[in-house]
Amino acid sequence: MGGFFGVASKNDCVFDLFFGTDYHSHLGTRRGGMAVYGKNGFNRAIHNIENAPFRTKFDKDMRQMKGYLGIGCISDYEPQPLIIRSHHGTYAITTVGKINNTEEITDLIYQNGNTHFLEMSGGDINPTELVAAIINQKENLIDGIRYAQELINGSMTLMLMTPKGIYAARDRMGRTPVVIGRKEDAYCITFESYAYLNLGYEDHKELGPGEIVVVTPEEVRTLSAPGKDMKICTFLWVYYGYPSSSYEGVNVEQMRYNCGEKMARRDDARPDIVAGIPDSGIAHAVGYANESGIPFSRPFVKYTPTWPRSFMPTIQNKRNLIARMKLIPIHQLIRGKSLLLIDDSIVRGTQLRETTEFLYQSGAKEVHIRPACPPLVYGCKYLNFSRSTSDMDLITRRMISRLEGTEDVPDEVLQEYADPNSEKYQIMVEEIRKELNFTSLQYNRLDDLLDSVGIEPCKLCTYCWNGRE
Repeated sequence: MGGFFGVASKNDCVFDLFFGTDYHSHLGTRRGGMAVYGKNGFNRAIHNIENAPFRTKFDKDMRQMKGYLGIGCISDYEPQPLIIRSHHGTYAITTVGKINNTEEITDLIYQNGNTHFLEMSGGDINPTELVAAIINQKENLIDGIRYAQELINGSMTLMLMTPKGIYAARDRMGRTPVVIGRKEDAYCITFESYAYLNLGYEDHKELGPGEIVVVTPEEVRTLSAPGKDMKICTFLWVYYGYPSSSYEGVNVEQMRYNCGEKMARRDDARPDIVAGIPDSGIAHAVGYANESGIPFSRPFVKYTPTWPRSFMPTIQNKRNLIARMKLIPIHQLIRGKSLLLIDDSIVRGTQLRETTEFLYQSGAKEVHIRPACPPLVYGCKYLNFSRSTSDMDLITRRMISRLEGTEDVPDEVLQEYADPNSEKYQIMVEEIRKELNFTSLQYNRLDDLLDSVGIEPCKLCTYCWNGRE
């Protein structure tokens, strides 16, 4: 997916920018970048972070850069921030989102006049460059940003830095967050709300859906008021959000405790211990253990010094190898035990199946699996949460295809499989259980998941579970 951090300061901003951006490293694995503006103009650095962390790659740049305005990003796909020269002047831009109508937009821009796009490896157009091209179709930046919000099918949140300040715009439906922090001589803009706390900032405001602001060292000024409708991604709380983050006033860690508690109330399993798949399942497991009275334990630990993310590298068979290598068993807590494991979700199922086999080989008597969210039936249309290229990458869709005898399953049938009260749902879950060799399998329910978040359900995007826009 990706995340960003920006600073507008009366003093040099690079220290805050460096560490604030680094606090978003859990959101992407491919590229990192920083751009600053100061008395010497724009300065930018972009590095590959697939094999080394952001801090390591950018330590030298941090020491050399100077500026009072800066934006930084962690990207799971394209190189950014980009520095653009246009009739608006020179600006730097970074984005978080997903564009589903790239070809349509590209054709439209070609029709409006001669232009070109630089091609990334693989033949793709850099989505951030495309957003800049959309903005440049209008006479001023505000109209250009609004035009991009309206034209893009998917989602788009951005920061755009000019010599006069930083424009921040939240996605039109608020699918991703933007938070403003402040201290005596500076403001910051961030995806993750906790990223500025250790840098001396305090909460200032959270942008509403579609809201556009300009941030200078002196003020935050709203240029376009927020819209009324919101569809923030619920999966941010389930998995992607860092425990100390809050979105719409709801803390990630607390939500996961709530989630585990509700799962326990609907479960009749009596295992010896409850455990979470490190790291995203741990808080859910704590909530489950607290509610059920079953002891929480850590029968395996994750070796993080050199294997911080199972997302690396991008080749699927290597990702699975890394996921297996980084989990170290504690045999004394596994042998002869019945274990209930909570993971944030089941996507492809490969890693969890291998984890289960690894526990059996380590002496586990039973392995009960409890995903913290409902079955993923639809691939996300709005954010680049995974590198899946097809809905058939989802184990649920493969099972549905097997049960229905075709990959071309009508949506009304998919809806039956998404309904936890239907017979088709129960059959699908049992087939997944057998396929992945779990002792038992029980997904969290969508209504319980939404209750765990605690904001109005109409403001939450649930497309990946029920296909509703």
